[in-house]
Amino acid sequence: MNAIAENHALLTRRQFFGRSATGIGAAALASLLRPEALAAAAQPSGLPHFPAKAKRVIFLFQAGAPSHLDLFDYKPELEKWDAKEVPAEVVGSGKLTTNTKPGNRPVIPPLAKFARRGRSGAWVSDLLPHTASVADELCFIKSLVTEPVAHQPAVTFLLTGSEIPGRPSMGAWRTYGLGSASHDLPSFVVMTSRDEVGNCGVLLNDYYWGSGFLPSVHQGVCLRGNGSPVLNLSNPEGMSRPMRRGMLDDLARLNQMQLRETHDPEIATRIAQYEMAYQMQVSVPELTDLSNEPASVLEMYGPDVRRRGSYAYNCIMARRLAERGVGFVQVMHSGWDHHDRIVSGLDRLCQNTDQPSAALIKDLKQRGLLDDTLVIWGGEFGRTPFSQGKIQSRAQMGRDHHPYAFTMWMAGGGVKPGISYGASDEFGYNVVENRVHIHDFQATVLHLLGIDHERLTFKFQGRHFRLTDVSGQVVRSVLI
Repeated sequence: MNAIAENHALLTRRQFFGRSATGIGAAALASLLRPEALAAAAQPSGLPHFPAKAKRVIFLFQAGAPSHLDLFDYKPELEKWDAKEVPAEVVGSGKLTTNTKPGNRPVIPPLAKFARRGRSGAWVSDLLPHTASVADELCFIKSLVTEPVAHQPAVTFLLTGSEIPGRPSMGAWRTYGLGSASHDLPSFVVMTSRDEVGNCGVLLNDYYWGSGFLPSVHQGVCLRGNGSPVLNLSNPEGMSRPMRRGMLDDLARLNQMQLRETHDPEIATRIAQYEMAYQMQVSVPELTDLSNEPASVLEMYGPDVRRRGSYAYNCIMARRLAERGVGFVQVMHSGWDHHDRIVSGLDRLCQNTDQPSAALIKDLKQRGLLDDTLVIWGGEFGRTPFSQGKIQSRAQMGRDHHPYAFTMWMAGGGVKPGISYGASDEFGYNVVENRVHIHDFQATVLHLLGIDHERLTFKFQGRHFRLTDVSGQVVRSVLI
């Protein structure tokens, strides 16, 4: 084949459009061994849109849906309705799971005592004594609503703005818009854990931290709880660091040849990720070494802090990642899906998460990081005020999924401390004051990062997509 014919054979439709485009391909060629420049080339221009209050986000995601009625949204009226059928006019015609049957919805009162906490007087359950101790740092949003009633679409909706998998996650959007302040750690890191008995419910799918149709350089990097924190991070036996450096340099030159042909942004991602992995060979062992942490700090996070893969360990890792410039940390703890045995299950999950969550707030504050770090705590929806089925045994009863009113809290990063925003009705069933849709919540998070959610878009398949889809209003009443 002659040279001209060979060149035409290489020119596929995708390559033609790649060559016709400007931006990341050309920038990658000019910055082959500078991954931070590659990441910058993949970002839109003009960001942040305005001064940011938060430089970074730590999302303490409680997968499975914590019961707002037993933790934060105190409803004494439920005690009067104990074991009675919840009024039909309260339930209305909204969709529920098939676990709930009409005419068989006996009310469960709060499972623990509540008290007003701190100067703010926020209601917090006795199940969360450590969270209660930092109540004046928290902004409780008690009027959240979502659309899906099942776990997978609800988690996907909260984290990506769509019920259908495949859209970029919140952390990916943040990285796409603002890039990274760290040269040796990813800008978006994910850590997962679960309750020790393996409660049923939510699987932690990797598209919860995926990049969707954004360049894959923006997807979350998951640090594992067992074995090496990142697979294939260590050099094989017999390969020295200088040898690895030389191999990567040669590999980069080969990738450069392909990039020159195609201008495919995924090749630029490959170059950046190889270089990041090389830097992480040094940064990750230092990150995960707790030997230099004061004993008082480790004690603050609780007895499980040294066990890799635990929620407490992941919380202290989140603080260490934040102080090293990582822009979005997603800590996901599964096990909150209490369709039955909610009395023992909720107590166990609170013991797992209460002390580390509060310790993270205290730790960030004493290091001067809380003011520009947005911490979020919550799940994909709430739980019903009634039990599933007849109440035959308090030890066996549980609560069903509830998307029509639930609670999350936020702290630091430009939100007002010591306030409660919004309200549900006397059954904790429907929002009656200051409704906050999930798209409103997403818009508010982006706003705190200095991003106008309507302007951060990416054109894909002929449409400009954004995290908040086609709606969302910033909840300005919770902002400083």
